[in-house]
Amino acid sequence: MSERINDPRLAVDFCGLKLATPLVLLSGCVGFGEEYTRVSGYSNRDAGAVCLKGTTQAPRLGNPAHRVYETPAGMLNAIGLQNPGGDRVVDEILPTLDFNETRFIANVSGSTVEEYEAVTRRFDDSPIDAIEINISCPNVKEGGVAFGNDPDMSARVVEACRRATDKPLITKLSPNQTDIAENARRCIEAGTDGFSAINTLMGMAVDIHARRPYIGNNQGGLSGPAIKPIALLKVNQVYQVARRHGVPIIGQGGVASAEDAIEFLLAGATTVGVGTALFYDPLILPKINAGLLAYLDRYGHSSVSELTGAMVPNGASSACT
Repeated sequence: MSERINDPRLAVDFCGLKLATPLVLLSGCVGFGEEYTRVSGYSNRDAGAVCLKGTTQAPRLGNPAHRVYETPAGMLNAIGLQNPGGDRVVDEILPTLDFNETRFIANVSGSTVEEYEAVTRRFDDSPIDAIEINISCPNVKEGGVAFGNDPDMSARVVEACRRATDKPLITKLSPNQTDIAENARRCIEAGTDGFSAINTLMGMAVDIHARRPYIGNNQGGLSGPAIKPIALLKVNQVYQVARRHGVPIIGQGGVASAEDAIEFLLAGATTVGVGTALFYDPLILPKINAGLLAYLDRYGHSSVSELTGAMVPNGASSACT
């Protein structure tokens, strides 16, 4: 097992939580924190935080197969929030996690505002460090898309979850909406402490011989390097609103290298999510951490936090030489 990252230059503050590195493992990619622990050389200690799999009030079996399909420079998935339900996660799974390894963030999903509130309240009475509200999952037929794409509904969910907990709330924003910055503003007013941006984009792949979609749910969420340019733009748009209120962002969408992570930091992210890249390189986190440190050395930065929002728009002078 690798040692916890102990270079203070990588440490960041996110919603009042001290993270050893800005890298965050994304919900759905590492199960409930144990998914990759059987891989030799892997350790949750290489991440600043781990977002657990999406959890609903009652158990869910998820969508019919096929639920994953590889696409050019990306991956479609429509898992459908398969999970054992909030009670089992809190009572049976959380006690097995080593909270000395890293920070653990619950991911709350639901079909109604009341369900979001109930699951958030269940996690409030647990050792979890923070709660991510998944209002933007694009592959659940009831609730998810409507909540994430409508600022009024987004605000209602955040308000309900805010009533249910004093733990840090992180709202996961959908890219499948007209004005992500306006949605972010409404969520800040409703009480969110942070954002994760972006969730997957809606996509489809078609089997030309069977003349049917490859995904059993017909459509799914597209992740991976294919969505990185869109994700960077959306993060920067959210940052323009969030920075005025001191609200941090987990930037995510196609991160597969230290260079990718640095782009998100410069665009306005405080931390950076890694997800799909883990599927083909489970040991990618130490490489990204090492790359971040090399970049800090090259440009004389004393902290990775100095990179957040440091992008200079074209037409303005740059302090970077």
